[in-house]
Amino acid sequence: METIKEYFQLAWRNLKSRSLRSWLTILGIVIGVFLIIALLSVSESIKTTINQQLKALGSEIIFVMPGGFSDITSIMAMYLSGSRLERADIEAIKKTPGVETVLLMSYSALTMRYQGESKTVFVIGQPWDEGVEILAKFQGWSLAEGRWPIAGRREIIIGQQVAKAIFKEKVAINTEATIKGRKFLIVGILNSLGSKTDDSAVYLDLSLFQEITGEQKGTAQMATVKVQEGQSTSQVAEDLKIKLQETRKRRISTDEADFSVVTSDTMQEIAGSILAIIQFTVFIFASIAIVVGGIGITNTMFTSVRERTREIGVMKAVGAKNSTILYIFLIESGIIGLAGGLGGTILGIIFNWVIVTYAQIHPVFYFTFSIGPGLIMFGLSFSFLIGCLAGVFPARRAAKLRPVEALRRYE
Repeated sequence: METIKEYFQLAWRNLKSRSLRSWLTILGIVIGVFLIIALLSVSESIKTTINQQLKALGSEIIFVMPGGFSDITSIMAMYLSGSRLERADIEAIKKTPGVETVLLMSYSALTMRYQGESKTVFVIGQPWDEGVEILAKFQGWSLAEGRWPIAGRREIIIGQQVAKAIFKEKVAINTEATIKGRKFLIVGILNSLGSKTDDSAVYLDLSLFQEITGEQKGTAQMATVKVQEGQSTSQVAEDLKIKLQETRKRRISTDEADFSVVTSDTMQEIAGSILAIIQFTVFIFASIAIVVGGIGITNTMFTSVRERTREIGVMKAVGAKNSTILYIFLIESGIIGLAGGLGGTILGIIFNWVIVTYAQIHPVFYFTFSIGPGLIMFGLSFSFLIGCLAGVFPARRAAKLRPVEALRRYE
């Protein structure tokens, strides 16, 4: 044990004697580990946040939307296209076996005026008479202040961002706001829904939304389906696809599907596959950066062997074994790798914390901090391993030097 301690002391002293070169070499490892920790942790934070959002939807909930649903691009296209579910589609959904409740929803960007200030907000219409139970019980909605609106009345509830950030004046309950020239009473403020988009929205009864926007009654831009207790969500989703396909074929005589039936599991699979590709790509590029840093360690250690040839000769002349020389150089390179890993890990944690803190206010999702001990241990052990591997060849070269030749070279 004492010998290992002496090896570390000697290796540390040698590194300190050429500190500038050592720090420059460590910097290469720091950059690689920083990339791995920072980017993998941010992508893992995104994954954790998305999974939390999807789990909040509930396994018994199915979404029916016009348009295809295969990736993020198709989702955005669906929101921007203005496509609708027609009356026949909605009737088919309601008549599908296993369907308990159908909550229709439509949305539009409209101008809201409050206390003399006008802002464009995302306005969402949904029927309160049958929607409150689904939203509160199965999708986790709750009120921070006030009460739920009464169906048919000019009453609205607002998200946290509308209440606190969008207008100069904080929006209070039991005050009035004007949307499309109609006055509405603000009766409730929602707790955060975990998404800036949702928290920046205004919610009113679907009948009133259709009245102020001129949208055709009996249609909707999206339907949320609550599956009956005991029914298989996946089976009901398949039945919905068949029913909608039959309805569309009768209506316009085509087999082409222009709707999507999506469960929370489907969303989770799509999000997971996208993030897995991102994480794999990040890992490959960050690993390349670490390997480049490892090459820098190898170069530094070869230079060190060349500069310390006489010192190695003296050590061997007084009885140092080949294994002793090998251990000293391996420990030196391992310390360089470990120091780089430690620095990169600390910077990665700081970067992730800054991104998550910033994301609490600005991005679409409120990210959660997601750096586990496994990722930290991976960063440290990977960098130490790279350091040791990078030092193998220089260490072996140093260990194989013959004392007479090493001393003669610097006579």
